Amino acid sequence: MRKQIVAGNWKMNNDLSQTKSLIDALKSKTKTSNAEVMVAPTFTNLSHASSVLKNTNVEVIAQNMHFAENGAYTGEISASMLKSIGIETVILGHSERREYFNETDELLAKKVDAALAKGMRVIFCFGEELADRKSGNEETVVGNQIKNALFHLNAASYQNIVLAYEPVWAIGTGETASPEQAQDMHAFIRKTLADKYGDNVADEVSILYGGSVKPANAEEIFSKPDVDGGLIGGAALNADDFFAIVNAF
Repeated sequence: MRKQIVAGNWKMNNDLSQTKSLIDALKSKTKTSNAEVMVAPTFTNLSHASSVLKNTNVEVIAQNMHFAENGAYTGEISASMLKSIGIETVILGHSERREYFNETDELLAKKVDAALAKGMRVIFCFGEELADRKSGNEETVVGNQIKNALFHLNAASYQNIVLAYEPVWAIGTGETASPEQAQDMHAFIRKTLADKYGDNVADEVSILYGGSVKPANAEEIFSKPDVDGGLIGGAALNADDFFAIVNAF
């Protein structure tokens, strides 16, 4: 049975003091759902967060990583470096990485391979922009992003893959795909996997929705049969809001 997951992506927010305060607030909250809970602080605060949350029900994950093991890649972080401080899961392919840092499907395929080779779990992000949605090309765009970056993998690799659909037009805009739109796309994503790998693989892969999820809409979105949780942005920076979303299950 696939897992329910709520992952908070803190993006480029919170210095060390703010991170400590948010972690303390998270530790004080009670989880009433069976969902896995994850938070992704900035690189500079990963080690502290990982240490403090080590024996709690909140997993600390990374926002990004490089495909190389080491070398002359100034400013980059490898999978081994993440693993050395207890990080076992990494977000790859976020729309902001694609847009602002020109990350391509081909580059992301290399990152996915590097993470899996080290036994890490990958939350792989993808999604269409507003122009794609308006032109009716959203399924083509999403399908190609998945195929180009992931379809070289064997079926067993998907035990360590979580998919995160993030309609770019609904990130930080206050706009949210309707629960029906989210379900339709998640169903398409699952069918895309099934066509390649079979129903058994497709049915076991968790697919998260990422696009302005809030306490007010989380329960309705999470109630859809192919939505297995959320990749949360702004609401993850407030402990009360984040756990309200976690408990929406």
